Amino acid sequence: MNTLALGPSWLDPDYLISTFGLIGVLLIVFAESGLLIGFFLPGDSLLFTTGLLVTAGKLEYPLWLVCLLVALAAIAGDQVGYLFGRKVGPSLFKRPDSRLFKQENVEKAHEFFEKYGPKSLILARFVPVVRTFTPIIAGVSRMNYRSFIMFNIIGGVLWGVGVTLLGAGLGKIEFVHKHIEGILILIVLISVMPIVIEFLRARSRSKKEAAAGGGEGHGPAGSSPSVGQRGRHAKR
Repeated sequence: MNTLALGPSWLDPDYLISTFGLIGVLLIVFAESGLLIGFFLPGDSLLFTTGLLVTAGKLEYPLWLVCLLVALAAIAGDQVGYLFGRKVGPSLFKRPDSRLFKQENVEKAHEFFEKYGPKSLILARFVPVVRTFTPIIAGVSRMNYRSFIMFNIIGGVLWGVGVTLLGAGLGKIEFVHKHIEGILILIVLISVMPIVIEFLRARSRSKKEAAAGGGEGHGPAGSSPSVGQRGRHAKR
């Protein structure tokens, strides 16, 4: 099966799977789930393609084993992200931008966590970039560890197993095989849609605040949150 590379060829799901196999899939899922350097990796399309290849017999592992290992990798990735967040603490919000780190990604994840609380660990799984930083923000906020474990497991299973099974299920349909490039593009577009919507909302808020003279003392939409804000959900 040949798929269309959505960006650099080394980020194409089919290329990654054919080159690195299941081990590569698990490492990518782990990295994207909680390592700062993993935010750009193609998690959704990769899992969908993995399920499709298992159904097609081109990835010779039982589907149940693939789903189990993917879920474990996703849960372990969030766990590492949480522990990293607890260690670095508020200093993460002061870290300067670099080629692989953008402060705006931290701010987006923080706003997402503040808005949805612990359940953000489940919802963020389906939002690229945000899913990488949310467990880190949970650690920074010192979210109750038992609550974190529970929501981490639920999110890891729903995302890791769910998207993989979706690919496996649709992989039995001939139409999907004939139009896999378009389907992968659609998956990417759907997954980034929340980010686009949030960007447009943030820009609209910034314009309104600028027109109102800075919002009477409130910082701009991308300003760093206070320590009190960061700890609001610490004990949930």
